[in-house]
Amino acid sequence: MLFNIRNFFSTAKLTWTRKQLPRHFWYGPPALMNVRLKGRDLLTLQNYTADELKYLLWMASDLKQRIKHKGEYLPLMQGKSLAMIFEKRSTRTRLSAETGFALLGGHPSFLTTEDIHLGTNESLTDTARVLSSMTNAILARVYKHNDLDLMTKEATIPIINGLSDLYHPLQILADYLTLQEHYGGLNGLTVTWIGDGNNVLHSIMTSAAKLGMHVHIATPKGFEPDLRITRITEQYSEEYGTKLLLTTDPLEAADGANVLVTDTWISMGQEEEKKERLKAFQGYQITMQTAKSAASNWTFLHCLPRKPEEVDDDVFYSPRSLVFQEAENRKWTIMAVMVSLLTDYSPQLQKPTF
Repeated sequence: MLFNIRNFFSTAKLTWTRKQLPRHFWYGPPALMNVRLKGRDLLTLQNYTADELKYLLWMASDLKQRIKHKGEYLPLMQGKSLAMIFEKRSTRTRLSAETGFALLGGHPSFLTTEDIHLGTNESLTDTARVLSSMTNAILARVYKHNDLDLMTKEATIPIINGLSDLYHPLQILADYLTLQEHYGGLNGLTVTWIGDGNNVLHSIMTSAAKLGMHVHIATPKGFEPDLRITRITEQYSEEYGTKLLLTTDPLEAADGANVLVTDTWISMGQEEEKKERLKAFQGYQITMQTAKSAASNWTFLHCLPRKPEEVDDDVFYSPRSLVFQEAENRKWTIMAVMVSLLTDYSPQLQKPTF
């Protein structure tokens, strides 16, 4: 007979507090990794070691198994609040953060540009200090990455990057969890990016080699990834013994790929460049013809929302497409980040293979 502690409390009308319960009811045995992330910021995956990245993915897998599949109740955020600053609109980032934090017993507070005057009527310094006094963490989705850097200097609580012009770390954690679930591991996979050299790509570039993945990149001339980030990626590739390929030929990049990835060609704030960009990206649509160059076990990822010019329906809605599993995993990975940065909880389930 399975024991459900939430039902037990409800039926027995007990008044025990969490502090009065044995620690293993909530936190379980300590994780078998020398990783401690409590109190850290998450601005870029570049700042996280291989073990720390694996720990976050393990945490996400643990929470998903315990809450979704086993139906357990884990109020790890009880009594905590999250300030969510969104300069850019969002579906997956907002829903994953709001529903995930609430599912863990916390209170998320959503703030748009109409609710908060970030750096306009109130300085970033003042905003960071005020929110630090009222909430336990700040998740910010901003245009300028420098704004996040400034907030971390002034805030006394963890800052989480919900997206910036340079990085989108929460998205890539979801991608890696999806690939780990599908392939049973990440080491040795070849990830091919075909599209714009944007923030999503930058987060792949600054983390994939740490997990043993090779990276192929195809971008049109003039739309390459940031040169500074490319130099860092080259160093990681050498350090971890992985392959890095940069080309303008999508088929060359797709050769032997386990994972084909793309994203929007026109990000928010680039609408005026639409005509120029659509012309530049001709020939970069991912199709079944592209997939013929990939490995026999190829899969497809896209962070969404998707436009047909980026990937055709045959690929996007095929059994090889993991995009909707990938979207769901935004929730479990963002929950893993919040639990890791704000609590002492350790994964209870067996560590996955990476």
